[in-house]
Amino acid sequence: MNSRLVRLVLFFCLCLPGLPGPALAADAGAPAHPMQVVVSILPAAYLAERVGGERVRVETLVQPGHNPHTYVPTPLQMARLANARIFFRIGVPFEAALITKLRRTVPDLTIIDLQEGIELLPAEESDEEHHDHRDDLDPHSWLDPNLARLQAERIHAGLVALDPPGRQAYDRNLAELRKDLQEIDRTLRTILAPLAGQTIYVFHPAYGYFCRAYGLKQKAINVQGKETGARHLARLIEEAQREGVRVIFVQPQFSEKTAATIAEAIGGSVVALDPLAYDYLDNLKAMARRIAAARPAGE
Repeated sequence: MNSRLVRLVLFFCLCLPGLPGPALAADAGAPAHPMQVVVSILPAAYLAERVGGERVRVETLVQPGHNPHTYVPTPLQMARLANARIFFRIGVPFEAALITKLRRTVPDLTIIDLQEGIELLPAEESDEEHHDHRDDLDPHSWLDPNLARLQAERIHAGLVALDPPGRQAYDRNLAELRKDLQEIDRTLRTILAPLAGQTIYVFHPAYGYFCRAYGLKQKAINVQGKETGARHLARLIEEAQREGVRVIFVQPQFSEKTAATIAEAIGGSVVALDPLAYDYLDNLKAMARRIAAARPAGE
């Protein structure tokens, strides 16, 4: 009888609000105030949130629809940067001026380059341009999930350095993310293997790392952020017709006008890809499927 009474008392205690139970044990080590983390773009936010979990609060500067080539942080975002612990940069153009300012105004802010240790591709240039941009590099490395894994490891190292008590949680989160990145890499290889060696026509040259990883080539309509010249446009139309291209890939951060002109000339269509989408894994899979559907093997 006594043992039954003890069990009943324990049951009601666990059901009372405000009393911790076994289900909350996993959250016991989470800090009352998460670390303030800032990133430039949504794919980096995805990686930071996956690695940081409940121990971080991530602020993304470039919101959906905005262009990181021309972006200027808002006053509110600058204020949040002033209160942040760490900023993960990823090489997009607006960061250079921002970081110069941050080093002067927020000297205690930890800044970590997610591209450190990655061999970057040169940025593409139009055949019509002859200025010297040999030092320009393509920042879109996150579109290769194998490179995204390296970036996640950089995030992990940065978080552990500032929050040593969170190491166990960060280790666990990174291990889970690595598995997901390996799985999406296998999925993309399966989807894109039949297209090996083929060329995709894109408005903006954001897919160099993605194409290199999966045996494709990209041909860009717009390079260096400039309007496409008539001669270059005519050559692109001729090449697309010769290669049997039926789809021009666009992205929501840029106007579709020039791409639509080419698509109309070749009797094709425009299809959207978004290299800056937040839902990183599903977005890569969607990109691969759209590319595969637009360019069937053997065409």
